[in-house]
Amino acid sequence: MTARRLVGLIGANIGQSLSPALHEDAFAAHGMVGHYHLMDVDALPGRGLPDLLAAACTAGFAGVNITHPFKEAVIPLLDRVSPEAAEIGAVNTVVIDAAGRTAGHNTDRSGFRRAFLEALGADCARGRPVLLLGAGGAGRAVAFALMDLGATIHLHDRDTARADALAAALVRRFGDGRCDRPADPAAVAASVAGIVNATPIGMQGHPGMPIAPQLVEPHHFVADVIYTPLETAFLAAARRRGARTMGGAGMCIHQAADAFRLFTGLEPDIGRMHRTFTAAAAQRERVLAAAG
Repeated sequence: MTARRLVGLIGANIGQSLSPALHEDAFAAHGMVGHYHLMDVDALPGRGLPDLLAAACTAGFAGVNITHPFKEAVIPLLDRVSPEAAEIGAVNTVVIDAAGRTAGHNTDRSGFRRAFLEALGADCARGRPVLLLGAGGAGRAVAFALMDLGATIHLHDRDTARADALAAALVRRFGDGRCDRPADPAAVAASVAGIVNATPIGMQGHPGMPIAPQLVEPHHFVADVIYTPLETAFLAAARRRGARTMGGAGMCIHQAADAFRLFTGLEPDIGRMHRTFTAAAAQRERVLAAAG
């Protein structure tokens, strides 16, 4: 009998997610029938994170991914959290066992780290200062990933309490001297090797720029965790100013690969996932162009 698996994604503004294509093709590559179900709170009035997580457990899901704005809020709802996710303070993958018990993990950290090495190389971060914009669920994972890569971080978030909490977590893990909190990110932009946007600003439905693009210089690398659109206005502006850029596609692919391992215990084909992502993204662009 063909193995069947049900997984999904809980978040807001996720209608254009490419995660269904990635996971369903990975299931097919292993001879499994899998369905990846989107649970978008923007399209489900009156249904919140606790309701949707409970429904996934009741329906027999093998697991769910968690995205903005729930990566921190999900933690108290879980039966168990992996040490790494607890350290980061954010969960993006929840594994649900046959008894309905939940275990939270974070694959954003490893996903960003692998994507960064693939696109930009270790020397872009090792021993170099990076301006990180955003200290929410994605920002927390990216901050730890940048520290793993040897960077020092200038951390900025409009929510100062959130940024302070992340800075304190980084000090506990990596020690003093590798993270500071500039009041004005523009004041340090010229001195850094790169700028990383881990805010939702620039995502479809969240227009704008996370920082003035005039601050980007040719010596910078500029990375964005967003992949809807594949190239944000900020990345496009940075590219025009001569910076090396990295969009959110690689992080999406690698975090999905790690989540697939957790959901199934099987090894995904990363090359195939890259090809699947490219094809699904092109199809999404055609649909959006036809609709608009």
